[in-house]
Amino acid sequence: MSESHTLMNFKTLSPDPQAQPEAPAPRELAERIRLCAEMAGSGDELSRLTGIPRRTLEYYLTGEREPKVSRCLDIARAAGVQPGWLVSGEGPMHEREQAAPPSAELMHIPLHDMDTPSTLLEAGQTDQIDILVASHHWLHQLLGLESMKLLALLARGDSMEPTIHQGDILLIDQNCTRIHDGQIFAISDGETLLVKRLQRGLHGMLQVISDNPLYPEFDACSSTLRVVGRVVCSTRRL
Repeated sequence: MSESHTLMNFKTLSPDPQAQPEAPAPRELAERIRLCAEMAGSGDELSRLTGIPRRTLEYYLTGEREPKVSRCLDIARAAGVQPGWLVSGEGPMHEREQAAPPSAELMHIPLHDMDTPSTLLEAGQTDQIDILVASHHWLHQLLGLESMKLLALLARGDSMEPTIHQGDILLIDQNCTRIHDGQIFAISDGETLLVKRLQRGLHGMLQVISDNPLYPEFDACSSTLRVVGRVVCSTRRL
């Protein structure tokens, strides 16, 4: 039974218009063919590029007839569009065009206040104040992030001005805890959260540096501080 169905399907693709009359085209297909004509320059130009008689092409443009697959391929090739898109309306119109990322590729990043006690934050016993939504593509392509373990903090105070201002939203890469001199990290002393530049010193000591010169730097033992993650970007309202 399946073989006979296959043969019947092939017969409908006969290039002989007298052997198998063309059925009316769906309205959406006619609209896509009209778009292809616009992309080719005109209906006349599309007829010339495809070798389809102008009168026959007019039937396709108005939806009076549905073109056979071979002619859909000719139209797609002449207009520079994907045949699958022309026939079904699904997928990208052009070969290099990428479809919008599905919701599964969106990442939900919890936003917490920096005033939150670090012990509660680390134990997961504090409520987030909001959720940030970002695409994996944006995080990877624009920020160069491979990590998907991210945290957002609402900045407080002026100790890191002019780099970070009160109310800025900071994105923290929690997988990046290795200290690189001069970079900004979110750190915890077991009670509070701080955002500072870190510089490695001698004998396991760290220099904790504020960008605001009004706040003096201080030394801390690396064993008494926990690096929550590196600050990879900050945003603020304009």
